[in-house]
Amino acid sequence: MVTNDPENPITVSNVTFKPDARNRWHKHPGGQILLVTDGVGYYQERGQPKKILRKGDVIKCPPNVEHWHGASIDSHFSHLAIGSSDKEAVVWLLPVTEEEYLK
Repeated sequence: MVTNDPENPITVSNVTFKPDARNRWHKHPGGQILLVTDGVGYYQERGQPKKILRKGDVIKCPPNVEHWHGASIDSHFSHLAIGSSDKEAVVWLLPVTEEEYLK
């Protein structure tokens, strides 16, 4: 992970999910950009349909919008997560239910 640097106030993380793994609902006060590097995954904003993501896809998560992301049921999934380090930390919320994940 690349962390806070006064000249470049960003964070960059290389994140990998096993098949069927996902994070919790969450939001980023400074927003986030996801660059998909491998596998097949999902991204969903609260109240919106789930998107299928593949290598080369880019997602811009707006500031303070609840969302989750993770691997598809039968594929690993990797992405670079780019965020603002001069904003507040990620706000973690409730787990993504099986019903939400499979919908």
